[in-house]
Amino acid sequence: MSAFITFDAVSKRYGDVDVIDGLNLDIARGEFVSLLGPSGSGKTTILMMLAGFEAPSAGRILVDGKRVDHLPAHARNMGVVFQNYALFPHMSVADNVGFPLKMRHLPRADIKVRVARALDMVRLSSAGARRPAQLSGGQQQRIALARALVFEPEVVLMDEPLGALDKQLREHMQLELRELHKSLGLTVVFVTHDQNEAITMSDRIAVFNAGKIEQIDAPERIYARPMTRFVAQFIGETNLMEGTVAATDDTGTTIALGDGTRLRGTADRAFRQGAAVVLSVRPESIVIGGGEQAGNLLDAVVEDIVFQGDHTRVHLRRGEGRLAARLTGDAAALRVGQTIHLGFAPQACALVPR
Repeated sequence: MSAFITFDAVSKRYGDVDVIDGLNLDIARGEFVSLLGPSGSGKTTILMMLAGFEAPSAGRILVDGKRVDHLPAHARNMGVVFQNYALFPHMSVADNVGFPLKMRHLPRADIKVRVARALDMVRLSSAGARRPAQLSGGQQQRIALARALVFEPEVVLMDEPLGALDKQLREHMQLELRELHKSLGLTVVFVTHDQNEAITMSDRIAVFNAGKIEQIDAPERIYARPMTRFVAQFIGETNLMEGTVAATDDTGTTIALGDGTRLRGTADRAFRQGAAVVLSVRPESIVIGGGEQAGNLLDAVVEDIVFQGDHTRVHLRRGEGRLAARLTGDAAALRVGQTIHLGFAPQACALVPR
């Protein structure tokens, strides 16, 4: 991958606190990369340093091979969309969108043409004369996006831009942003704490924890093959079972749980025999009443059965541990207190260091 944006050993310190510690990150031209992590993990600080609103304490930031960390924000040719949209309430929609062009002293005729094009891009070409307060939240979000795109920036930075929208509108805007990214070939750096949002929209996801990247990978790999316990727990929902590596071969890894139960995982990571590991298996991968073909078999007691619309969530107890299964079929035969068989395939198991 040829790097378009590079963070080279970038750190950010506030007093005695290291918010970002020696970050190395490459982003390709035209890539949609989400910075995902809990509050306080440093993802917004990274975006603010790239935008030019914060200066690194150490390291370099490069765009297209040129160092930019010494440049002011307005000289970096980056569009920024914030969570609160930051629209000027006293200006019309057209004037809001045209504001970056006005600050760049473009001729009025050029501004008019570019604003019309940007509004058409976000499907709000008839809203130019209205004020932001006359628009819905989703429409305001589109106006903020049009303003970020109107001067044809090299990079678009988005800091939780969908956080204030309701669930249905947020999911709709995710698809619209994804479509715009693909059609315009934009390079997008997107900050979010919403795992589903990152999985839906991104080419790659960088999962942050305490100022460091725990894993950066395609959404499918992040979900199915987490590299650390933190990633396994933070991305979606999972069941974790602690054990040690009993044996490894070309077909997989055998894990011994504390009660002596042996389970099989894949061979996609090398662990030495005796290594302390955690086996992660997603709730949707667990088959209730699974036969021998499942590969791994366990017994558990049903603690609760919760209908959640498109699926039923089954809470299970196994010794001192808790498990969850996600069923899309009929759960009418299950009863609280019932002991049942569980099955799941070795291919559905990810192993991470304990």
